[in-house]
Amino acid sequence: MDSTVADSFRYCQRLARRTGHNFYFSFLTLPRPLFRDMCALYAFMRVTDDLGDDESRSRAQRKAALCSWRGELESILAGERSTHPVGAAIADVQQRHQIPPDYLRDVIAGVEGDLQPQGCETFADLSDYCYHVAGAVGLCCIHVWGFHDPIAKERAIDCGLAFQLTNILRDLQEDAQAGRVYLPREDLLRFGYAADDIRNGVRDGRFRELMRFQVERARSYYERGSQLHPLLDPPGRPILAAMFAIYGRLLRLIERRNYDVFSRRVELPTRTKLTVAAKHVLRPNSRPLLP
Repeated sequence: MDSTVADSFRYCQRLARRTGHNFYFSFLTLPRPLFRDMCALYAFMRVTDDLGDDESRSRAQRKAALCSWRGELESILAGERSTHPVGAAIADVQQRHQIPPDYLRDVIAGVEGDLQPQGCETFADLSDYCYHVAGAVGLCCIHVWGFHDPIAKERAIDCGLAFQLTNILRDLQEDAQAGRVYLPREDLLRFGYAADDIRNGVRDGRFRELMRFQVERARSYYERGSQLHPLLDPPGRPILAAMFAIYGRLLRLIERRNYDVFSRRVELPTRTKLTVAAKHVLRPNSRPLLP
């Protein structure tokens, strides 16, 4: 391996270990070469997210930074030498695993959409957002892991939707205070709840009914997404099962707290995530557990 590419992979692994949280622990279930490749894929996503979330910059500056990052991606895809420490690794991963470039472009487009948050009128709008920030990531992942049935692409999008819905429910108030309310307005209207109620942390009967509805919706996508497991090549199955275990526990924890996502952050201890990863390393054929 070229020294520049090797250095890039090492940078990506350090970045994934430092910031990967739920993802990094599930990566530990993979054979070493795929672990390295997933760290590179994660690093590309992390850099993209960070460019969009950097509140030390104006929205115009963040948009310009993402535009520059898109230009960097196009240069990488054209075979040009990258100037970014993530570039050589993601170029290598994209080429070896034949990841369709549009999936990577879609991720950048999803982060750009957050710079001018308009909210979601309908669940179809929310699904489109989740595709760009999570479903497209899932499609990249299955190309790294390997799959043997085209329907795997649809189920990967379902997994992304399930995981992203879980993130949205966990981060409701934090996102709302940053001007981003992802729950569809049609759902808020249905339950007589408002975006300002989220920002103010109002947890009453309306809120609990709204959250109960959203949790059950997420569960339906976990169920659909679980059908991806047998469609993957064997090395990818443990990581999917580990991700289901970690994100499913978050969803159940939200429910056990009676949907209180306001008083303190819903998260799993590092020890729990390590235990989950170890379990799926030792039991690579275990199927995803539904939350």
